Amino acid sequence: MALKPKRSGLGLDARSSTSEGGKSDPVARTNKAKPEAKGAPRASKPRKSVTKSKSTPKAGTKARSGASEARPVKLLSGGNPQIAKADGDAPVQAYIAAMPGWKRDLGKRLDALIARSVPKVRKAVKWNSPLYGIEGQGWFLSFHVHTHYVKVTFFRGTSLRPVPPGGTVRSKDARWLDIREGDQLDEAQMARWVKQAAALPGWVP
Repeated sequence: MALKPKRSGLGLDARSSTSEGGKSDPVARTNKAKPEAKGAPRASKPRKSVTKSKSTPKAGTKARSGASEARPVKLLSGGNPQIAKADGDAPVQAYIAAMPGWKRDLGKRLDALIARSVPKVRKAVKWNSPLYGIEGQGWFLSFHVHTHYVKVTFFRGTSLRPVPPGGTVRSKDARWLDIREGDQLDEAQMARWVKQAAALPGWVP
């Protein structure tokens, strides 16, 4: 009577694990998982490209644009604007823009009249007053804000014809005209004074 071969605990025929002569069966080896080689790189998952979105500024925060807001001009005694010393038209326009009330319109009229009368006029702001002059000759005119009027000063006023009404013994050559609210500015006379003053040697501080 022939004996049946015993089965292994895994339910496989004992002959399936080894072949004749004790050699291992290649079919049995294929059923075993191969160990992963140490150090072998694992396939990395493709990363999603992330684009950084610019965050919108929160409400109430100021944007850093580099251009700061213009600060209000300080008014000194009598309402005279405080403007830093500088040459050119820009500081003069800043002074005029800061003149309070009705004086601002008067400042614009004076500046325009002087520029028309003396096309090559030189401008600056010094000692918180606009100055007008000729290059190489000095300054011939300035104006200044006071509480109730604007003072227009000619530095060689005693040489003008007619001589402007304002002046004292201490003022030496300087003469001036005080213009108050409601006064009628005689632009024709002012233009004649400006042209005369520009033709004279000016004041050199």
